[in-house]
Amino acid sequence: MRQDTRMKPETGRSQTVAAPPPSGVTTGSGILLRGLRHSFGELRTLDSLDLEAGAHEVIGLVGPSGCGKSTLLELICGLREPEAGTVAVGGAEAADQRLARCAFMPQRDLLLPWYSAIDNAALALRNQGLGRRQARTAAGALFERFGLAGFESARPSELSGGMRQRVAFLRTLIAGKPVLALDEPFASLDAITRAEMQEWLAAALRSDPRTVVLVTHDVEEALYLSDRVAVLSARPARIVAELSAPHPRAGDRDGAVTDPGFVAAREEALRALRRGSR
Repeated sequence: MRQDTRMKPETGRSQTVAAPPPSGVTTGSGILLRGLRHSFGELRTLDSLDLEAGAHEVIGLVGPSGCGKSTLLELICGLREPEAGTVAVGGAEAADQRLARCAFMPQRDLLLPWYSAIDNAALALRNQGLGRRQARTAAGALFERFGLAGFESARPSELSGGMRQRVAFLRTLIAGKPVLALDEPFASLDAITRAEMQEWLAAALRSDPRTVVLVTHDVEEALYLSDRVAVLSARPARIVAELSAPHPRAGDRDGAVTDPGFVAAREEALRALRRGSR
């Protein structure tokens, strides 16, 4: 039986209850990048980049600002085409086939201000051709699981930052794609809310595994949420180091990030970042 996480509103902590996965979820898909190169005109952003992610593996990407991390996500999702090299998702290389397998969550939540929370969450299903009533029913069935029960009719302006991110993540997850591309999903949150959302996302990925590529500037966040972290160099980006996370998707964030093995991995990642920024 699958497990899922329900947020306790009064503490931000999670408890585990049984629940089925969202409908439409297919089996996980791996990602393969080989000799990837991309430029914007004369500006080279990615050069000879190689990376693999196994099915249901979470890969964190960290690197200097402007090195091409977001561009890499867009290439994986089929929103851009590489100048050279191979991008494959679940064995598919064509842009439309990659896009069909990927759900992209940008840095900003991009919730529509005139839509309610439930209509924002259901938008991915509406885009797939589902009627409004059916889409609302499917999204509403997950609102308690995502700690959003009682806020179905709220407009985005009436939600906290953490709740907006949960609506955005529900919208991403409910699309049923086997690959999630997350671009700085918690960058706009305060430190306490960000830590709570990291723990919440770790639990969500344990209960509903997907292949995930997570872009973040926060090394600690990358190590906590990922199975493996790839450190990118300054532009044009190459991978200068890959680290296995000591406690991938651990349940207790406070215990995980203070563990000596985690602290050592964080220092190693920071050293690699400094090397790659030169």
